[in-house]
Amino acid sequence: MDESKLLYAESHEWVSESEGQCTIGITRFAVEQLTDIVYVELPEVGKTLSKGDPFGVIESVKAVSDLYAPVAGEIIETNTAVVDDPSILTEDPYDKGWMIKIKIVEPVDASSLLDKAAYDAKIQGDAGH
Repeated sequence: MDESKLLYAESHEWVSESEGQCTIGITRFAVEQLTDIVYVELPEVGKTLSKGDPFGVIESVKAVSDLYAPVAGEIIETNTAVVDDPSILTEDPYDKGWMIKIKIVEPVDASSLLDKAAYDAKIQGDAGH
């Protein structure tokens, strides 16, 4: 997945939109901050999410964090491979490590998300604190 074509949420989820659906995962920065990921919980297919709704949980040896939907829609697929083997996120958070696919109900509001340059600037600022 070409990271420069993704959109990013402030809460470190990434979004790839294609033909009325979005694939969502978490960024490499988030994975690196969490370190050893030991557990991932994802919702059931068919669940409807509003933008900003928690859609799952990720747990590492350091912390437990909610995952938030950067777009609204109905979950049409979940990546059970990352539930079965959370280390996939460490190895490949953008391709094999996607988390959910959503059929979107309205076009993605790109103005409420960050492009790669803005996200990189944000995480540089976060790392500097």
